[in-house]
Amino acid sequence: MTQPTPILRVPDHRPLLLDLFCCADGAATGYHRAGFDVIGVDIVNRPNYPFTFVRAEALEYLAALIASGEIHRFTAVHSSPPCQAGCALTVGTNASQGWGGDHHDLVAPTRVLLERTGLPYVIEQPNGRAEIRKDLSLCGEMFGLGVLRHRNFEPGRWTITRPAHPKHRGYVRGYRHGVYRDGPYVAAYGAGGGKATVPEMQQAMGITWTDVREELTEAIPPAFSEHIGRALLTAVRPVGVAA
Repeated sequence: MTQPTPILRVPDHRPLLLDLFCCADGAATGYHRAGFDVIGVDIVNRPNYPFTFVRAEALEYLAALIASGEIHRFTAVHSSPPCQAGCALTVGTNASQGWGGDHHDLVAPTRVLLERTGLPYVIEQPNGRAEIRKDLSLCGEMFGLGVLRHRNFEPGRWTITRPAHPKHRGYVRGYRHGVYRDGPYVAAYGAGGGKATVPEMQQAMGITWTDVREELTEAIPPAFSEHIGRALLTAVRPVGVAA
């Protein structure tokens, strides 16, 4: 395992994290709570993003940072590259019904550039067939949330302990295969069929700064990235401090 580049910490200085494919900022708020300042990058304008935002194609922006040397302003990188071709919904229900169209998988090219940064990084993906190492899997039940929202994370150039997955307390509310079930969790995706309303999604995931359904359905709960961010800050050693 390649060790992370030591980062010089200045007293009262918050290290800077680059949030690629940021959408409306589920991840960034968690990293900010953990102790990072955050700059988000997305190809779509995100007026609800509560931190510094750059509208750009994420991989082009990252390549430019590497070429210019400006990447060294950052301590770490989080990325949630599109991989609809491998997500569980696409390869399952949508494919069986002939729904959906062409999808892009940007996981592999994202990883190539992240390795070139020399920085510790995280690649996030939902459950499915996306080709990432599932070194860390998080679930809303680990944090007492009203969604399950299983997500997988591949840390690069650092490691993180994998917590135990607690038993779910019941069903996700809504219809599945024509059968309606009630339960302690809401379905924070799609619409209809008993799926969560916008206010229910906001409350269940701990996201208050956007009420845009599409942004909420793509977000990860900030509790996930706060957990990762705290471990990341511990993993990256300041210059001159012994391991």
